[in-house]
Amino acid sequence: MAGVKERLIRWGVVFILLVEFLPLCQAGIHHLSIKDDSRSLIIIEGFGFSRRGQLEITVTDASWSETGEVADEALTRIGFFLATEEDWLQLMREMDEQSTSCPLESHYHTLFTFSHLNASKQYSGTFSPPGANHYVLIFANCLSPIQVSMSLRTSMYNLEGTSDVKDYLSVGQTQLPVLYFSFFLLYLVLGGMWIYICVKQKVTTHRIHILMGILLVLKAFYLFSEVEDKAYIKRTGTPHGWDIAFYAFSFLRGVMLFTVIILIGTGWSFLKPYLQGREKRVLMIVIPLQVLENVATVVIGETGPFWKNWLTWSQLLLVVDVICCCAILFPIVWSIKHLRQAAHTDGKAARNLVKLTLFRQYYIVVVGYIYYTRIIVLALKTVASYQYWWVGELNSELATLAFYIFTGYKFRPVPHNPYFVLDDDEEETGGEEAFKDDDFEL
Repeated sequence: MAGVKERLIRWGVVFILLVEFLPLCQAGIHHLSIKDDSRSLIIIEGFGFSRRGQLEITVTDASWSETGEVADEALTRIGFFLATEEDWLQLMREMDEQSTSCPLESHYHTLFTFSHLNASKQYSGTFSPPGANHYVLIFANCLSPIQVSMSLRTSMYNLEGTSDVKDYLSVGQTQLPVLYFSFFLLYLVLGGMWIYICVKQKVTTHRIHILMGILLVLKAFYLFSEVEDKAYIKRTGTPHGWDIAFYAFSFLRGVMLFTVIILIGTGWSFLKPYLQGREKRVLMIVIPLQVLENVATVVIGETGPFWKNWLTWSQLLLVVDVICCCAILFPIVWSIKHLRQAAHTDGKAARNLVKLTLFRQYYIVVVGYIYYTRIIVLALKTVASYQYWWVGELNSELATLAFYIFTGYKFRPVPHNPYFVLDDDEEETGGEEAFKDDDFEL
């Protein structure tokens, strides 16, 4: 019984990873090759179909490693079927309980089996899903350990309008081009405002403010590449090279975001002109991890769940992201402790109180941002109906926008920013309050 529970938990984790990372494998047209694979189930891809959804499958060069001829009756146990997310979890339970020996012979929606292959070991067909829903295309090999090889082309789309225009984006994602373009315009406006403030307040502009401006520009370019990537997929089924720009700007934006958060957390350039050894070590850890995270993103996006190591790379991406999110909190905590100690020794209690308040607020906001975008958004995607997956992206982008605005407002380069400058009168009156709530800890 314990073993069954463990397997169900494992398949539940697999399901969450599919919800999180299947959208990365988003091209409506896929070409893939399976070579000497003996797995009993291979997830090909997922797609949200409308009532007018279509699925085209072409199999070529099919073969299997079995001495002698395999009877046609046996070939009915190798083929493709569609499963909803509920079907997938039910299938995992049935296989763990051994109540189903082969999903192709069960109640699941079988498309075709290898018994339908022609003499050239090829097959091509167009299918309509049984209803509007999010389906996962799965290859089943119920003759395992027979190893199967084949080349596969899939095309999934929904027909729109009276002219039957093909929309290669899944239901729930077809709104993304407009969504990303709207945020692209917002970040252009924010970038223009930030440049205007930095030029107007040139005297109080520090190097960190320049990096914050670069981050806004990279975020805008990242969103624009997302717009073009999704728009081309929507119309043609392939990104036409925009996926390369997406990966490039995703990497640059990720590195710059974590770098800016770390540098702000250390107080670099506006509180001190240098980084301490431990702060440099955090950067030396986070930046290579961001490189690894970007490599994992490319691998996940350019392969798919059919690849044997896809789940491993998905888990690696989650682990690396968690490590980076934890690492960026340490410089903020170090700054908080440093300001608390300085308030005890240098006699500038009120000034350090205000700085301490700033970094406490920033710590809370960073934690909230990480928690919301990594946990709450994933929960929304998991529980939301497939038609509303775009709502998860909307919430993620809104949270990111709010975080950028908060950070920019609190650390803006203005001459009388209360967090950086205090009058002598404030210095005297703030001393008694400097150590209230002194029990702040990580």
